[in-house]
Amino acid sequence: MPENSRLIPQQCRIFALKLTMAALCWHFLVLIRLRNSDLSEIEALSEGIDFAGNLHAVRGEIVDAARTTGRDAASVTLVAVGKAHPAERSRAVLEAGQRVFGENRVQEAEGKWPALKEAFPDTQLHLIGPLQTNKVRHAMALFDVIETVDRPKLATALAQEMDRSGRRPKCLIQVNTGNESQKTGVVPEAADAFIQQCMNDLELPVRGLMCIPPVGEEPSLHFALLREIARRHDLPWLSMGMSADYQVAIAFGATHVRVGTAIFGTRPPR
Repeated sequence: MPENSRLIPQQCRIFALKLTMAALCWHFLVLIRLRNSDLSEIEALSEGIDFAGNLHAVRGEIVDAARTTGRDAASVTLVAVGKAHPAERSRAVLEAGQRVFGENRVQEAEGKWPALKEAFPDTQLHLIGPLQTNKVRHAMALFDVIETVDRPKLATALAQEMDRSGRRPKCLIQVNTGNESQKTGVVPEAADAFIQQCMNDLELPVRGLMCIPPVGEEPSLHFALLREIARRHDLPWLSMGMSADYQVAIAFGATHVRVGTAIFGTRPPR
């Protein structure tokens, strides 16, 4: 067999070995990159999420919805909901000019927002998820608005912490307009008495109401109900409407709309 014929298999093995080593090095570099960077940030970049563009589009739709109903768009506050999204995405939306944000979990917000609020001190942070009484002190220290006051025990704990700390974040009463057993919120039948208890007995700084309509039901019915309850108590704020229905909510008087997916994209898996 010619000498160069015997060399060909050996050259192929050497080439294959080099390819394997190169692949291993590439995977190693990727692992290092993932270790030092947030995976969700990399995914966002790979997906080409245009946070500034998304924010601009939502703001434009708010203007259009307000104009259609004869309202001033400035009367509607956009609450950008960053729940389950990493801090890098919230920072990108902050850099695009947004200053009002919502978070669902106290512990998650504590890991994300102190540094962001230090960098952007005019930011306002809303708690829009359920609040346990053992988290009241932590929530009071971080959030500027608590939208989910839903039961006497929590309202009492908030009043006590306000007296202790001197901080008085604005409060919204969450109304379970659909009477859904799996959701928090005071049921409509008990809302009037609970609102009066919070405002008169506990002297909480109640500014309005919040609701999350049941999935699959016409949201306008729930928005109209929340608006009527607020009118009975002369409450100016209505936090209602999310990515799928905030334009409808504006037509029914929403002063705050909570939009997440339309700005941040699909939430990454936990």
